[in-house]
Amino acid sequence: MIMAFQIILNLIIAFVWMFLNNAWDFSNFFMGYLLGLAFVYALRRFFYDDFYMRRLWAIWKLLVLFLKELVLSNVTVIRQILRPKLDIRPGIFAFQTELDSDWEITLLACLITLTPGTLTLEVSPDPRTLYIHAMDIHDAELLAEQIKGTFEKAIMEVTR
Repeated sequence: MIMAFQIILNLIIAFVWMFLNNAWDFSNFFMGYLLGLAFVYALRRFFYDDFYMRRLWAIWKLLVLFLKELVLSNVTVIRQILRPKLDIRPGIFAFQTELDSDWEITLLACLITLTPGTLTLEVSPDPRTLYIHAMDIHDAELLAEQIKGTFEKAIMEVTR
């Protein structure tokens, strides 16, 4: 809610800048947006929430991380499929998460499912355990640590 207020305040400052300069082009809007960004940053201690660009940067990093993992796992799955002999060990493992809210857990489950080679099968009644099927499990602990270090960490940066 506060993040939306900061964004709207920044946009209002940009439009007021354009109005005061009587120039309605993108460069003037961008200059007003940068001026509003500096203004909102200077007043960040008066808002309940953190500066909104920090959260937008965290969202951008999560998106880039997902795209990177998507490409890497696609390459891994294609490499496994094109081998003459399948050398995989599919399996299911329990993943303990530190995420709290339903939204965070749902996002994690969706990111895992959208990444080729893994699939979230179920979330336990206490939403701290996800059961994940992986196409190739050589070490379940290593796979769990990779998920914690990538998706879970990035989701925590976005939501907290």
